[in-house]
Amino acid sequence: MLVADSRIKRLQVAVISCAFRCCLLSLFCLVCLSVHAATLEYTVSGLQGKTERNVLAFLGPAPQTNPERLNFLVSARSKVEQALQALGYYQPIIDLQTQRSEPVWQLEIAVDLGEPVRIRDISIVFLGSAANDEAFTELLGNTNLVSASVLNHGKFDAFRKRVLSLGQQRGYLDAEILQSRVAVRADAGTADIEFTYDSGKRYRFGEVVQNEALLNRELLDALKPFQQGDFFDQARLREYQNNLQRTGYFSSVIVQPLRLLARQDEVPIEVKLHAANSHSFDVGIGYSTDTEERVSLTWRTPRINRYGHSQVTRLQYSPVNPSGRFTYSIPVYDPLNDVVQLWARTEENEYGDLDSQQDELGIRREIRKGQWIYGYSLRDLNESWEVLGVNSNDEYLLLGGSLSGRVQSGSLVNPASGFSQLYTLEAGNEQLGSVVDLLRLTAEFRVVLTPWPRQRFVSRAEFGVVEIANGDRFELAPSLNFFAGGSQSIRGYAYQSLGNEIVVDEGNGRTKTLVVGGDRLVTGSLEYQYYFTDVWRGALFVDGGDAFDEGEFDANYGVGFGVHYITPVGAVRVELANSVSDENPDWYLHLSIGAEF
Repeated sequence: MLVADSRIKRLQVAVISCAFRCCLLSLFCLVCLSVHAATLEYTVSGLQGKTERNVLAFLGPAPQTNPERLNFLVSARSKVEQALQALGYYQPIIDLQTQRSEPVWQLEIAVDLGEPVRIRDISIVFLGSAANDEAFTELLGNTNLVSASVLNHGKFDAFRKRVLSLGQQRGYLDAEILQSRVAVRADAGTADIEFTYDSGKRYRFGEVVQNEALLNRELLDALKPFQQGDFFDQARLREYQNNLQRTGYFSSVIVQPLRLLARQDEVPIEVKLHAANSHSFDVGIGYSTDTEERVSLTWRTPRINRYGHSQVTRLQYSPVNPSGRFTYSIPVYDPLNDVVQLWARTEENEYGDLDSQQDELGIRREIRKGQWIYGYSLRDLNESWEVLGVNSNDEYLLLGGSLSGRVQSGSLVNPASGFSQLYTLEAGNEQLGSVVDLLRLTAEFRVVLTPWPRQRFVSRAEFGVVEIANGDRFELAPSLNFFAGGSQSIRGYAYQSLGNEIVVDEGNGRTKTLVVGGDRLVTGSLEYQYYFTDVWRGALFVDGGDAFDEGEFDANYGVGFGVHYITPVGAVRVELANSVSDENPDWYLHLSIGAEF
């Protein structure tokens, strides 16, 4: 019994202790809540629109402590006056009524705006070279300051900032404001504006001074959007910095005028360049339904020498098409717009029922002019494959040209609208190193439209024709034929599974159908996308077309749906498609990442 009583007493003590702690915790929470509760609530009446918004902005949030409450009451009238004067109301009637009922006081602010101050005279004078500058003349015609209009100090301040900014942008590096004044006569309800800006002389671009000889002088000059002696323009200076950064040669670029070293009216331009890492390596692991799992290694040397040479070596393994490619780039005149590329490539690939081994050497010059990119190339292709039990190994020397262009708006990786086009032409001749005379032409088009919020349409089309002089199709390598199917083609079919078919006699009365590609290609796609959020969207699509020999077109269709997740490198697309034109349709899962263009 004594033991039982002892246990009961200990239990009672524990219960009392727990209850006491809970009370302390509750009291602490109440104290914390009271500390952070408002000590005054206020309302503003008699105002609307921008006057109300400005007064509320000047007053700020309700006070949270007693000292803050006192300060708020003392300064409330002056803050309301300042807020209204900024918008031209200098004679308002402000009535403050305070109810001091604890714990939260109530403040009622009633305002009668009265008549506003209106602008009477405006005197804006530009001195120096800016007086004859068209940009300043245009600015003067768009001041937003009009006689007889209600005075708005914000508009005048914005005008002053625009003048100063324009002066810096256009090279008036010695400019100063001689007079900036708003003379208000509140009793008369008028205000006079006086503003005088002396631009001084307009500077011109001087010589470019490079901190280190990291880049050949000719290439450095080719990237300049200005010449020495041109009028200084801040926008062109930023463009120059962007051009240098886009080359990839440098880890950082700083371009700035050396005002203190200006001679006469020319200001030198200093270019501070910091070299990018000599080498970089990227390792990638991924999966796509077309090429299955893959591992890649990319080695880049962004600037081999001061002439801007660079190289990229990429090795990739996947069960479907392991490959390796080495590309050496040499700027001709402009590293951004005129480059020669030398490359070597080896690749295995599956084209229909043909396994191909390709080894290639090539040279290409690429020239960019505005929205257009022109390319000229010469490549030597050695390709081996097997068909009908016959091993083939042929050589092709192909002279080619390409033309591409793209316009788009919005994000680079997820544009709201755009149109891209690509045309390629290649020719080979038996007398010039090819096993057969051939002419190969392709055209690709992509369109993106967002006609309504959250609704996006994507369409693409691809066409191809290859002509052989003697008509012997078996002398044409698989990579020069056309195939369809896969995530970038007709999504209801496996990767490159559509093409011209031949029937092979396997003996014993059995035959086998082989897909060997076609000399014609026509494919198209239409996709509707709906954004559930800014980064998630659904898609419905239909693809169609065929890879076929001339006169044997047989339409194949695939329909499907998908879910896309938008990332900084493009959309991650998970899609299911069905080959509805087959007698035994199959579902195909496609995984891919990247932009439409």
